[in-house]
This record gives sequence, structure tokens and C-alpha cells, in this order.
Amino acid sequence: MIDARAARANPDDFRRRLARKGAAETFDTWLAADERWRAVVPRVDELRARTKLKGKPTPEQLEELKGVKEELQTAEQELAAAEAERDALLTQLPNPPADDTPDGDTDEDAEEIRRWGEPPALAEPREHTEIGRFEMERAARVSGSRFGYFVGDTALLALAVHRYALDTVAHEGFTPVLPPVLVREEAMYGTGFFPTEKSNIYALPEDELYLTGTSEVALAGMHMGEILDELPLRYAGYSVNFRREAGAAGKDTRGMFRVHQFSKVEMFVYCEPNRSTDEHERLLAIEERILQGLELPYRVVNVAAGDLGAPAAKKYDCEGWFAFQQRYRELTSTSNTTDFQARRLQIRYRADGKSLEPVHTLNGTAVTDRATLAILENFQGDVPDVLRQYGAPDRVSR
Repeated sequence: MIDARAARANPDDFRRRLARKGAAETFDTWLAADERWRAVVPRVDELRARTKLKGKPTPEQLEELKGVKEELQTAEQELAAAEAERDALLTQLPNPPADDTPDGDTDEDAEEIRRWGEPPALAEPREHTEIGRFEMERAARVSGSRFGYFVGDTALLALAVHRYALDTVAHEGFTPVLPPVLVREEAMYGTGFFPTEKSNIYALPEDELYLTGTSEVALAGMHMGEILDELPLRYAGYSVNFRREAGAAGKDTRGMFRVHQFSKVEMFVYCEPNRSTDEHERLLAIEERILQGLELPYRVVNVAAGDLGAPAAKKYDCEGWFAFQQRYRELTSTSNTTDFQARRLQIRYRADGKSLEPVHTLNGTAVTDRATLAILENFQGDVPDVLRQYGAPDRVSR
């Protein structure tokens, strides 16, 4: 969540930045609710002080005390209601975007930073489902639409891609983790996926658990409620992920590009606030190194403020070339969430060895299954040399 104290001290700056995410009105509503709560606090404190009498009270004092307690009960109820309203509105406020994010609300508003590699010149590019073996119809009978099987050489290729990425980030100092994919509600709220992304999350109501759409949730929740003694901490989680893709009806219905279940290697960092900008650039550099190792042409974009998720202050996307689609599509992303998640999850460190302050958290995709799809489409069945040591075939056959 945002720093409430800083927002009160400089509301104009917060309003300006939150307006870029379309949240200025929500901020003003929260500010008004916060002012109502703060107006009640002195009255409650004063009434509580009046209930504390010294010595044996007189009958007159007892009668007056009865009236004070009744008044206090009413004031405390008013305070609790004001506090609940303020806190509920606070959870709806996104992280203010960084000033160097471009304006706009869609992926078309992103600012291109650079490109690497040349898209292949293919006379008749085939879609990934025509090259690899994906059992879409059989998966639909088993699980419904937007599911698929990776079979044979295609499965070996996908596993090699993830193993290569995990090996790469491990050499960069990230500790490998196989995290849980079922988490409690507080982890979803703590990372900022609730309430804004709740429609995209699969729920198990009887168990009060949720299937995660990224291991970011479990990796962030790994240290919730803790005071961290050593920073930075860097983790790399491999997990199967689940997303309902609510609102994606009619989008990317062909093939395996947009499905409900996919695998991913996710990087996650806890660091001191003054290091998060550098850590963000480092995550991007690692993502680019992985894509270059896979020989995939890509471009890097700085995502527009209005297209950022609630937790992110800044996000870079690496968009890989898909030969069949003849366009760049998102392969990886990396976000600096500053202290937004840490405040919700109560993850702190001792600044200057003394006062407790929230850490900064960052996340970055090493690879997802989409990298496998891009390899199939760009190389039409051939496999990058770097993957053979991880069990990939020389060439994918159906």
C-alpha cells in the first residue's frame, strides 16, 4: 500500500502521480476518509482520559463517568467505522507510477527502448501448433478450452527452456525455489493482486485458498511479517501458474499463446530502497541475456503508467518476435514495486541499524512457456544450441 504519512504530507504530488493510473478520484476519497478518522481520534483520546479517575470517586463523579462512558462508546464506534472505511479505500489505491514511465493506458502507449536480433525472413512461417505437438482438442475434453498438452519433443524442449533459465539465474546469485501454488487470501492482498485482479484468480472456497498466477505471490509472502537482517535477498521460483483470463474472450484463441495453465521461472528480489532502481535494471539485463542465449529477436519497452498493474511503479516488457503472427508479443516483464508490497506484507529491515522501514521488492520473468512457442515459430523446428545440454532434441518433430 502507499505510504499514508507521505501522502498526507504531500497530497498534490500523490494525486498527480495516481491520476496517471486513473486513481486520483479514489485518492481524494481516501484522503477525505482519512481526515474524518483523524478528526475523531482526539475526541476518543480525550474521553478515554476522562474515564481514568484518581482515588475513590464521589457519587457525582460516578454519575458523570457513566455519561462519559456512554459518549465514549458512541465515539469508539464512530472511530472504528471511520477506520474501516479508510483502510478499505487504502487497499484500492495502486502504487504511484515513476515519473519516467510514459503516459497512456494501453500496450500501444509503451515506449520502445531498444531492439535485439533480426526477425527471420520466412516465406511461409508456420504456427507453433503446426510444428510442435500440442494436444489442444484432447485437453479441451479433459479440462475445457484454453488448456493444452505439451507432448514428446515439445515437452522436452519446454523443460529445457525452463532448466536453462533456472541455471542462468542461479549463476547470477538467485536461490532456486519450488514454491506452493496455493496461497491464502492475505498473500494475494499483500502482493496487490487483490482486489484489482481477483476476477483472474482461481479460488478454492472450501479451503480458503487461491491458485497463484505467478510465483511472485509465494516468493513475496515467504517473508511476510518478518524483519530481514540481510539484504538483498534474491530468489528464483519455478512453478505452474493458473489464470482465468477473465476479459480475454476472443483474444489469442489460436494455439497455446494465452492459456489458463502455464509454467514459469520467476525472479524475486528484496532490497534496500536506495538499491531498487539498480536491481530493476539488473533484472532486465538478466532477462535480455536469457533471450539472447535463446537467439530470440526481441524489443524492450517501458510500459505506460495506465497499463501498469496496481503494485508496479515501473515495468519493462521484453517482447519477442513471433514469426507466424508477424509481430512482437510479451515474453517477459520486470517490475519495481518499491515498498508497496512490503507495507502490505509487513516486511521490514533496520535502516541504519536502528529504525524499522519497509524493504523494496522487485520481480522479473526469466522465462514462460511462451519462449518455447517463439522458438518453434522463429526456427520452425530447429533448437538453439544452448538448450541441448538440458535435454532438448536437436530438432522438434511431431
